[in-house]
Amino acid sequence: MTDQEPPKSRVRQQLGLTLVLAYGTIVLLATMWPTPLDQGFESSITKLLDVLHRNGVPEWFGYNKLEFSANVLMFVPLGFLVCMLLPVRVWWLALVICPGMSVAIELTQAFALSARFATVSDVASNSVGALIGAIIAVALRAAINQRDEKIIARRIWELGLAR
Repeated sequence: MTDQEPPKSRVRQQLGLTLVLAYGTIVLLATMWPTPLDQGFESSITKLLDVLHRNGVPEWFGYNKLEFSANVLMFVPLGFLVCMLLPVRVWWLALVICPGMSVAIELTQAFALSARFATVSDVASNSVGALIGAIIAVALRAAINQRDEKIIARRIWELGLAR
């Protein structure tokens, strides 16, 4: 018997890379589309807000808050996936990569897409979403690690290897 560890599985990295590329493509399509995605849907958005207000959502929650919330939600999966793709010791890089991506998107919108509007609010909301996604990823990794440690400790105890 050797002290050599078995090779690490690359499934997490391969799956993570596939998912982050797929979702990143969706985000880029949504944000780099020549015209705003809500263009032509003003009446539907108004109807949605009316339904929300009738069902208890406060009146102060209007279009701007809805757009901010949508931007937060759009970057939660991205923050989660980037964080899961990174090694544990550098998970925090997701908090640099995702806002950096948001800044790049907004600058591209400002300089290359005349029908789009670049705002600091979008960078802030995207960054909040990435932070939420990263926190979920860190919590999930911690829970899995804790579970694994318990399983290993129990198996060691069952085999009588505990000292």
